[in-house]
Amino acid sequence: MFSARTISIYIAKQFSFASISMILALTALVSLFDFIDLLRRVATKPHVSTSVATSIALYHIPNFCMQILPFGILLGGIICFWRLTRSSELIVTRAAGISAWQFLTAPVLCAFGLGLFSIMIISPISSNLFRKAEILDQTYLNTSGGKLTSLSSGSLWVRQSDQGLDHKGVAILHAQEVKVQDNILHMKGISIFRLDDNDHLLVRIESPSGYLEHQHYWVLNDARSIKPDKLPVNLGTIKLSTNLSLSNIEESFSSPDTLSFWSLPGFIHLLNESGFSSISHRLRFQSLLAQPLLASTMALVAAGFATRSTRRGGVAKMIGSGVAAGFALFTISKVAEQFGESGALPALIAAWAPTAAGLCLAISLLIHLEDG
Repeated sequence: MFSARTISIYIAKQFSFASISMILALTALVSLFDFIDLLRRVATKPHVSTSVATSIALYHIPNFCMQILPFGILLGGIICFWRLTRSSELIVTRAAGISAWQFLTAPVLCAFGLGLFSIMIISPISSNLFRKAEILDQTYLNTSGGKLTSLSSGSLWVRQSDQGLDHKGVAILHAQEVKVQDNILHMKGISIFRLDDNDHLLVRIESPSGYLEHQHYWVLNDARSIKPDKLPVNLGTIKLSTNLSLSNIEESFSSPDTLSFWSLPGFIHLLNESGFSSISHRLRFQSLLAQPLLASTMALVAAGFATRSTRRGGVAKMIGSGVAAGFALFTISKVAEQFGESGALPALIAAWAPTAAGLCLAISLLIHLEDG
């Protein structure tokens, strides 16, 4: 038992070093291409300095690291296990009566730990820096005009809880035009429908203009209320409480990558209460939850392809098959993600199904390797 544990720890150290080195190398390569693309965009804007491109590229690095982590573990694991097999260390280990399941326990746990570290520690850093990168991109490189530009020619719908008239009531706000000025959301053509728990209309409030106050209030100018079977009543300027802020509304139209693993559950709940679509955020959260298991799966896939004895030949084919399996899994995950974002698949299935498929593949390979 002691020898099995010692060998497992030794293999885990080799595996961790190879995986982390590969993750850093791939992240540096992807960041280099990202920086080149940013320089190309900066070249079309003479008033923007290259320091902006440098800052954005640096802010993107943690996000790239999280995305590359499973494939860095796959490639690093293939290199690690192939070297150990080529030097006959794994062959001697198995000849000593130590099965693959025993000496792979520590590397798989290391991969799981890397995945856990990425979602718990790197994710908050990545989301914060990625948000800063988006702000710089929209300020200096993007000519679309901001996060809410897509609403300027359309309308804004918001659904929120409203306990003013009914303890389980809701309020639905519709603004025909919205505009952000001085960090304040200004609206025109406002209609608010206050409903009870059974979705029966209690009162309708109309206002030609209004704005979202920093203290979480909708401020409505020249408002008037309209109740069923009653004449309109002028209310003047009124305030309605809300749990939304400008940053919440902007983030609902931003990439889910701008939110950390810890912030996503609460924000998803807020989106559901406010009537915004939370599909992409739920998919992002489930994908982050699956990250540790996906990392462990990649370690098992690497072992399944790279622990074959080099005396049997076909080493290049074997390593190439491992890399191809990893990219096939990546393709499947992206296809499932598209189905998830379109609503064709639940977010839970779209995020976990590719990981489950990869895990089945890895276990099948190891069973074939160990038991023939």
